[in-house]
Amino acid sequence: MTQEATQAVGATRPLAGVFARVRASEAVRMAWRAFVWSRLAILLVAIFAALSAGVATQRNAAKFDLPAVTSPLGGFGDVIVEPLAHWDAVWYLTIANQGYDGADSPRHAFFPLYPMLARGLGELGGGGAGALLLAAYAVSLAAFFAALVLLYRLTTLELGRRAAWPALLLLCVFPASLYFGAPYSESLFLLCSVGAFYAARTGNWAWAGVAAAGASATRSAGILLLLPLAVIYLYGPRADAPARAGSRLGGFAPRHGLRPNALWLALAPAGLLAYATYLGLTYGDPLSFSHVQGFWNRDFAGPLVGAWDGAGAAYDGVRQLLSGSRDVAYFEQSAGDPFRVAAQNIALFGFLCFALVAAVGVLRRLPFAYGLYVVTALMLPLSYPVTAQPLMSLPRFVAVLFPIFMWLGLVCEERRLTDRVAIASAVVLGLFVTQFATWQWVA
Repeated sequence: MTQEATQAVGATRPLAGVFARVRASEAVRMAWRAFVWSRLAILLVAIFAALSAGVATQRNAAKFDLPAVTSPLGGFGDVIVEPLAHWDAVWYLTIANQGYDGADSPRHAFFPLYPMLARGLGELGGGGAGALLLAAYAVSLAAFFAALVLLYRLTTLELGRRAAWPALLLLCVFPASLYFGAPYSESLFLLCSVGAFYAARTGNWAWAGVAAAGASATRSAGILLLLPLAVIYLYGPRADAPARAGSRLGGFAPRHGLRPNALWLALAPAGLLAYATYLGLTYGDPLSFSHVQGFWNRDFAGPLVGAWDGAGAAYDGVRQLLSGSRDVAYFEQSAGDPFRVAAQNIALFGFLCFALVAAVGVLRRLPFAYGLYVVTALMLPLSYPVTAQPLMSLPRFVAVLFPIFMWLGLVCEERRLTDRVAIASAVVLGLFVTQFATWQWVA
């Protein structure tokens, strides 16, 4: 290399650092912009809905709420924090306050990393139920903001800056995004999964393994990250190693050779294994987290059987609404108003259709690892349907599948539909928040 060329290469290195810092700053600005207004709007709607709720909407609160952990501040403090501390938040807050209880407890279904972080942060704040509740919110909100920063950078890396902002916007107004600001584990799982992909994509395999381990300590589905991370390692795209000559994925010949840093991927199941070990040593059943799913009438029915059952439930829902009667046999299994259950099943089937279309779109427009992750992650809830409502909680499962929103941002921006889709989604989000804050079950 000539002296001039050497000087030129040396000159580009500081410039590359400057550009990297500019991109990082842009990611923080855009993430903050999406984060602040969306979380503030959700909080205001939740507070207004809770204050406007009638007595009838409190029946579920009397049955499922635990005021000692969801309303420990008193007065105006509870007005602010209580409306989003509903449903599964009660489980997480109870675990943060009291830990796991006896064998076969439903609490075992909730993985420990999120309540552990809330507990640790709450102890730093002095302990007590009030400190733990505020800590749970802090963990959720901080994790969501960090996830948005990484998602912006990852989307820019794969699809360009044009798709990055729409991806953040559409994720923040997705109807189930309300859980990202509640005492739920969704934000933490999103951060770990996006972080694992971003670390692998940029060649930081130690961080990829650690992030995947965090995901599997947050949800059982986190172990599925091992598959796309392995695909990125072997087939790319990777920023840390040039692809060697060879076949693409369809030819099954890896484009990258195995090196010692591949061992970091073995950390992916560590979180799940650690939790299973704890359950086994403490309660005698390492798979208790799976066995207690029957508490919610969620059982393995076969691969993708939930999709078929969900379609059937939606069909029965249409019949129920059109007939105007309450004697449809299918809804005898439900504990709620059959008309409400019917509407929920129809809405859940709509989310399923969206998820399936998005999965195809991700496979077509993003590297294969992203599509593999979406498909395998969807197979889990679709193979474990709930008896009366086969697709229960599907919007929550879809919300954390970030490649869907990378694809959606790209497609909407190409078709100049971003604003219209965001507005429509925000309207549904407002409905979800209103229902959630008034103790009505959100699909």
